[in-house]
Amino acid sequence: MKAQYKEIEERMNKTLDSLYREFGTIRAGKASPSVLDRVTVDYYGAATPIQQLATISTSDARTLVIQPWDRSTLKLINKAIQASDVGINPTDDGSVIRLVFPAPTEERRKELCKQVSKEGESAKVAIRNIRRDAMDKFKAQKKANELSEDDLKSAEKDVQDLTDKFIKMVDKAVKEKEQEVMSL
Repeated sequence: MKAQYKEIEERMNKTLDSLYREFGTIRAGKASPSVLDRVTVDYYGAATPIQQLATISTSDARTLVIQPWDRSTLKLINKAIQASDVGINPTDDGSVIRLVFPAPTEERRKELCKQVSKEGESAKVAIRNIRRDAMDKFKAQKKANELSEDDLKSAEKDVQDLTDKFIKMVDKAVKEKEQEVMSL
């Protein structure tokens, strides 16, 4: 039982980690290299992440500077950013690419909050699916007479407590991210 609880908790932790990664890719007006995590460049026929082709740094709070190691990739990186969902036109000065993030408008902030809420709901659904899978396993063990009725009730209660704990953590993370977005 302890091993099963540990596995359930690990899966829920992975869901929470995934949520934090998704929050990192939400462009909230601050320049963050993580907004480019999903952008790939067609480099010699392979989809290659920008991080493997260039150094990405922030020159100030609203500007990302992308300096390719090989200048021939400059135009490829530029095209990949334009084709992505980043939503910012890159400026290319021949040696580096700059992404200037505008200050978000009130409407954009509300849109970002909706996106944050949506990601939070997706994480909650994933956690509830983990709970459902765990409950199904315990019920199958009960049916196979590997668990007693009392053990089943105890396991269900423990899994529900774990689920509640992670749902609260997701709610807290969503609330903090929404406050961060609204304070920009």
